[in-house]
Amino acid sequence: MRVREVTSFILTSPHPCPSPYGGGGIRMYDQCMSRIILASASPQRKTLLAGLGVNFDVMPSRVDESDCGERDPARRSELLSALKARDVASRHPGCVIIGCDTLVVAPDGQLLEKPRDEEDALRMLSSQSGRTSLVHSAVTVINAAGEECSGISTSSVMFKKLSQQEEEWWISTRLWEDRSGGFQIDGPGQLMIEKIEGDWSGVVGLPVYLLGELLKKAEVPIWKS
Repeated sequence: MRVREVTSFILTSPHPCPSPYGGGGIRMYDQCMSRIILASASPQRKTLLAGLGVNFDVMPSRVDESDCGERDPARRSELLSALKARDVASRHPGCVIIGCDTLVVAPDGQLLEKPRDEEDALRMLSSQSGRTSLVHSAVTVINAAGEECSGISTSSVMFKKLSQQEEEWWISTRLWEDRSGGFQIDGPGQLMIEKIEGDWSGVVGLPVYLLGELLKKAEVPIWKS
């Protein structure tokens, strides 16, 4: 995993206030934070972010991924996460924006985005059966001052050798819809995955560790020791 800081900056609150929690450890102080917006409609990303105890709103970006001309998978993922974050930031200045993008690269190097239909989903699944795909999951954080930093987490996903019956079962669930690569790692789709190497949450769509590092670099005050 690599974390790339686009620019260095400091985010300060004009109204500093003490934590309402006594004692030591980690204490949240939401009343000191800028509004946080997740620039994604993904329920999986929403669940992962909510699991951190963060108060946030959801505002999907209006970016059309098909308009992105970058074809290198890792660079495309990072660029799309930035474009999505910038789109929402332009409509909500002064907020903290979290933009995300996840892309799957098949064993043959083919970029697997979201399936168009059942036939496309089956093609993607068959190309990954018994083989290992790469999942690039990028995050861009834009702070209240409008400065941004971004990073990418890459994981390997090894599929079991799927029978025709298993492939037909997966297509019948329709859980491949709106999923990069046509599969999931956070539900019944786990039955098809032999193992992963990397960040499980990144494969789901929001690499939590990477997000935490980027928020710290942006000095977004979510937690205070």
